[in-house]
Amino acid sequence: MNDREQGPREADPAAAFAGARLHIVTGKGGTGKTTAATALALSLASRGGRVLLVEVEGRQGVATLLGSPSLPYEEREMISAPNGGSVHVLAADAEAALLEYLEMFYGMRRAGQALTRLGAVDFATTIAPGLRDVLLTGKATEAVRRRAGARRRATDTRSDAPYHYDAVVMDAPPTGRIGRFLNVNSEVAGLAKVGPIRNHADRVMEVIRSTQTRVHFVTALEEMPAQETRDGIAEIGELGLDLGAVVVNMVAAPLLDETDLAAAAAADLDTAELASGLKAARLDPALSEHHEELAADLAGEVRAHALRHRLEERVRGELEALGRPLVELPRLEGGVDRAALADLARRLTEQGVGR
Repeated sequence: MNDREQGPREADPAAAFAGARLHIVTGKGGTGKTTAATALALSLASRGGRVLLVEVEGRQGVATLLGSPSLPYEEREMISAPNGGSVHVLAADAEAALLEYLEMFYGMRRAGQALTRLGAVDFATTIAPGLRDVLLTGKATEAVRRRAGARRRATDTRSDAPYHYDAVVMDAPPTGRIGRFLNVNSEVAGLAKVGPIRNHADRVMEVIRSTQTRVHFVTALEEMPAQETRDGIAEIGELGLDLGAVVVNMVAAPLLDETDLAAAAAADLDTAELASGLKAARLDPALSEHHEELAADLAGEVRAHALRHRLEERVRGELEALGRPLVELPRLEGGVDRAALADLARRLTEQGVGR
């Protein structure tokens, strides 16, 4: 076992986040990846720090989540956190990142704009998706390296000044693409053996492979997301990157105690007792003659709930067997707003994030 593989000390969720400055959040579509990434950024900022949340898929998911219009390509403070902390958001775009790259390193912004008008940038990033990925990951890793008061150039990263951001959270592509997205050195190998693009990719990988970077997986207590999580963890481990935590999202509390859940799962509920309870509840008089029928329907619903809970417990056990720290977030009824995000961030903090 090498020092990047899981060990006993990493069973503590706090260890999966401690010491990291770049948190890469991935997960199967539909598991609430963007919500979890935003809550993580807010949790990390809650100790008074400045955190950057970078979205790289071009979906404007963070803007939608925060009830904001589409965000431009700029780092903009969007959420105030406890203790004077703040979350800034960047909706990264490959084309804008390329223009910025040309300006930063070559003073060629006007030339880059001309390439954009000709469609050359879009053409290049379409036929060479590795170039797109290195530009997007490069934007996040540049923010990790940037020092306070520094201009955004590679030479500024050598300063002894404090970092501009205490942490950077990347709302990354889903698990099915995360390995390729992060392995930018391999992706650009066929594009450039030497030169500025290769040097840029090397700087990106230096940050991604560092011990200050963690890759976290968001999942739900369902078989398909859990399987993708297992596959993704294996892939990231093979790439030699540091694994973080598994965020189990949308967890619903059981409605019954263990004894009643077992009885419901075994279809051993007393429907006569259920009918008596429905009658005592004084339902609509129009339903008063159908207590037995309603009790049977209710027993079926309760059994479905019990079986669902049993499945979730099995999936949770499989996730625990991966040896990664697990943190849980509850299922939110009625959608996600800023108050709900603050509650999710608080729950992450209580489980060790940001310590």
